[in-house]
Amino acid sequence: MSRIAATFSALQAQKRKALIPFVTAGFPYPDITPELMLGMVAAGADVIELGVPFSDPSADGPVIQAAGDKALAAGIGLRQVIEMVRAFREKNDSTPVVLMGYANPIERYDQLHAASGAHAFARDAAAAGVDGVLVVDYPPEECEEFAGSLKKHGLDLIFLLAPTSTDERMAQVARIASGYVYYVSLKGVTGAGTLDTGAVEAMLPRIRQHVKVPVGVGFGIRDAASARAVSRVADAVVIGSRIIQIIDPLPRAQVVTAASDFLREIRRALDA
Repeated sequence: MSRIAATFSALQAQKRKALIPFVTAGFPYPDITPELMLGMVAAGADVIELGVPFSDPSADGPVIQAAGDKALAAGIGLRQVIEMVRAFREKNDSTPVVLMGYANPIERYDQLHAASGAHAFARDAAAAGVDGVLVVDYPPEECEEFAGSLKKHGLDLIFLLAPTSTDERMAQVARIASGYVYYVSLKGVTGAGTLDTGAVEAMLPRIRQHVKVPVGVGFGIRDAASARAVSRVADAVVIGSRIIQIIDPLPRAQVVTAASDFLREIRRALDA
């Protein structure tokens, strides 16, 4: 059983919901990510989504775009992100880590490391301790070879679903997805709009008709109240933009504490 499956199974047995924070790797300081990941776990995170910086993101709003730009300017690429996970694994061997990003850095990584064998990204990510991959611009009908390479190395492939997803698309995702699926609760980019919990509540039964893995909900969750409302119907709550906003202006010494304090508040709300 994968770390992701084991985590969700344990939470289900405890009748608890997963808290999944997202942070951009290498932000707000290039060397802080492993320490920040450990702090978030101590504050109650069950899975960590680690954003791979990319110059042309299509789903990220201005907050996460700016974080990615700052990380790129500091020289953070996919190779460095994989090493951050390896450093995290030296102190934590149980919390699942999901890399979230875009196809271009992965395909470029495979090209650069082709001499060491096919599907170098899947091999190296798994060896470093990555558990899952969410590639925003890999639709299910175009990534069966990629899905096969991940499966070969024990990695879960996680997909996005949206308010506009058709039953046909949900069925396509269900055939390939593992770990969990990420339901984007808003039309638009990360951090945009106001969360409509009623719409989320109406959509999740449709998704579960097709998808048998857990369903996480993100985009628009900014505080304890919205997190708790979503947790009533979802298996997991994903929070990203708000964490980025909190830690962005802080001196290095305050980053981990601030992120941890925020997540503890969310964790209390989910467990209440």
